Amino acid sequence: MNGAAPVPEFGPATIEAGDPRYESLLRGANHRFVAKPDRVCVVTTTEQVVAVVADAVATGLRVTVRSGGHGYEGFTAGDGGVLLDMSEMTAVHFDPSRRAFAIEPGATLGHVYRVLFKNWGVTIPGGECTEVGVGGHFAGGGYGPLSRRLGAVVDYLYAVEVVVVDADGTAHAVVATREPDDPHRDLWWAHTGGGGGNFGVVTRYWVRAPGATSAEPAELLPRAPSRWRVAYCMWSWEAMTEEAFTTVLRNVGTWFEHNSAPGSRHAQHSASFYASHRSGGALLLQAMVDDDIPDAAALLDEYFDAVCEGVGIEAVRTQSVKPWLYVAAYPNWGDPGTQDIRRAKLKAAYLRKGYDEDQLSTVWDHLTREGCEHNQFILIGYGGQVNTVAPDATATAQRDSVLKAAFMAVWADEAEDHEHIARLREFYRDVYAKTGGVPVPGEASDGSYINYPDVDLADPDWNTSGVPWSTLYYKDNYPRLRQIKGRYDPRNEFHHGLSVERP
Repeated sequence: MNGAAPVPEFGPATIEAGDPRYESLLRGANHRFVAKPDRVCVVTTTEQVVAVVADAVATGLRVTVRSGGHGYEGFTAGDGGVLLDMSEMTAVHFDPSRRAFAIEPGATLGHVYRVLFKNWGVTIPGGECTEVGVGGHFAGGGYGPLSRRLGAVVDYLYAVEVVVVDADGTAHAVVATREPDDPHRDLWWAHTGGGGGNFGVVTRYWVRAPGATSAEPAELLPRAPSRWRVAYCMWSWEAMTEEAFTTVLRNVGTWFEHNSAPGSRHAQHSASFYASHRSGGALLLQAMVDDDIPDAAALLDEYFDAVCEGVGIEAVRTQSVKPWLYVAAYPNWGDPGTQDIRRAKLKAAYLRKGYDEDQLSTVWDHLTREGCEHNQFILIGYGGQVNTVAPDATATAQRDSVLKAAFMAVWADEAEDHEHIARLREFYRDVYAKTGGVPVPGEASDGSYINYPDVDLADPDWNTSGVPWSTLYYKDNYPRLRQIKGRYDPRNEFHHGLSVERP
């Protein structure tokens, strides 16, 4: 069963202001940003994308691209131009000619997991937010609950199809693979963590496990778990003291420093820490593991035991086992807010080790401070198999970190934007006060994650480190990304607030 891609039913659908459909197509997941394009073009084939891009270039209109719409900055919300809506390009099928699974950019992660699992019993180590589209997730170096065990999504990327624009304005599709003799291999490399919206319009990805030689689809990606063990450990904020809180956070950092080696026992499972503001009610540890792994329950208990050591406040623990697909593809899982609470700001960092004492105290201060009730703080387990890949083998340069940190605020009222964004900016700046307000690569930090874009890193008011935003995201890989940009987007047709610059 190959699951061949369906014949498109429509497109391109061109929708302009005044059309009753127009207002419904202007927002992504983050309602802070509302696009105002001259037209929205909903496409369903690569040929349609080529035609729309060619027309936009010929008429001098900027092209922006949206697949799942989960960008945290307004990179597709400019005035004028053409907004390419890729959300109806959702096919997932096995391509025998490439011995790889073809996935279109509008497919959500939940859809991908369902199709791969139902047809072949396989999966990829993608994110747990099920409505995120693969279009940006893959290109930016996506990760998820299986990454400590299996690696990053880009480690499975075999090929990518991209609509690019030549120096003379000609739009055409290029397929780039990871094969060493592929003349377009650099374009493949750029999509293994170089971020979306930089080089062209992705119209298809192909995924296959590195080193896989079989012709059988079920042997070309990792087997998916059959059952998923999910565990939680919770403390009441009401009972929490600063000493207990910083002990928890210190223990989390220490545990990941000691338990993130590739192939180690605890690299087989995910683990994370979540803290709302004190007004939010609870602190939460979460861990998930394939229940078929020997001693799965004990592994998660060991993590909780280590983080609880010395805290002195009783925690509530739970473990449950559910069918894997039920958890992995549960609708809307991971999206912050509700239909009406959809305004968000996110800031991120890679950690090579846990926070120092000053940083621990700063996190406590901002999560207990009046006026910061919308602040949230998350530490997400990383490392493991991700760290077996060389920093220059893919565009994802961070290959020896053990945690990702996320600083987030979500709210409803546009009138409160300035207040909540300011409080979150101050939180992040103060945690990284010793390095100019940002996580400068060094002994403890390793920059930031382009799939959680943050334009403040390019703002000298918030980044006083002297280290450019491009280094924070791409480190030593940035010069190569610039050269690729110059080759495949010489006119700079594809650009946004943190786009790769031409040489």
